[in-house]
Amino acid sequence: MTDSTQTPYLLRAARGEVLDRPPVWMMRQAGRYMKAYRDLREQYPSFRDRSEKTDIAVEISLQPFRAFAPDGVILFSDILTPLPGIGIDFDIVESKGPIIDPPIRTQSQIDQLHPIEPEASLPFIREILQTLRREVANKAAVLGFVGAPWTLAAYAIEGKSSKDYTIIKSMAFSEPAMLHQFLGKLASAIATYACYQIDSGAQVVQMFDSWAGQLSPQDFETFALPYQQQVVKQVKAKHPDTPLILYINGSAGILERMGKSGVDLISVDWTVDMAEARNRIGHHLGVQGNIDPCVLFGSKETIRDRILETIRKAGNQGHILNLGHGVLQKTPEENVAYFFETAKQADQLLATHV
Repeated sequence: MTDSTQTPYLLRAARGEVLDRPPVWMMRQAGRYMKAYRDLREQYPSFRDRSEKTDIAVEISLQPFRAFAPDGVILFSDILTPLPGIGIDFDIVESKGPIIDPPIRTQSQIDQLHPIEPEASLPFIREILQTLRREVANKAAVLGFVGAPWTLAAYAIEGKSSKDYTIIKSMAFSEPAMLHQFLGKLASAIATYACYQIDSGAQVVQMFDSWAGQLSPQDFETFALPYQQQVVKQVKAKHPDTPLILYINGSAGILERMGKSGVDLISVDWTVDMAEARNRIGHHLGVQGNIDPCVLFGSKETIRDRILETIRKAGNQGHILNLGHGVLQKTPEENVAYFFETAKQADQLLATHV
């Protein structure tokens, strides 16, 4: 049996071990705030090239690992990556985001979708994850990630990012049977894709339901939660020991409902106090987060104080330190470095900063 000290630190936290300090990584830790990434982007202007060509995606995934030694290294990809595998093509346009044209708005389009075969449509994902596991070894956990059904449906139906989600919500309230059918197909594909990531080397998988926070609690329970549960149930049937994390942006109003998804950890944004989040979710579940990304524009004292406050409130069991959303563009790299350094010394700092 492997000595637990050889198990990646993040995995130990995700499994509920009591630790001296929480493991730390950042959502969007590979990306535009890093000069190394911007330089590489000039060479490879297409996002899909950067995320679907093995050597480039591996290099980008490892940039923050080499710079900051986080406890988690996340696959550089996009939540839309599996969509072509079921028959929905997309593009990502710099400064505009994802574009799906034509958007999915009719029964006949939904009928034409087919089950995903990841080995055929996403072989680069296996290559990227296997390479990351070799490169990272036990020094960090390798994370995979997927988009949740509601959020992928929102992109596919709106055709792009949206502020008010009127098209998908109109479908939810006027043609619910059609939307449910689409969500079910997406859930099945996402579960297959998540299992493929785990089979390829992902040790933890985070599910992003980024736009489910735009739903009222009752609509969350109708259109988001059942499909999160479907994904989790299918993944856990094959990989019961792989920790799953759920993240929703703007989730303060639905935290308790997130806990019903079946995941192991809830990633909390900064709009809720961490101690309150723990009480509301229940201490049987782990938590991740939840520092406001804008804190990284502040002074070192501010960054340190927020880290220590968050760790105190979360406790020393089942907490992964993270931001409440992704690293923002133009965040000073030296502040990101300080965040990681401080987090890794948190046990000593907590002893001296009472």
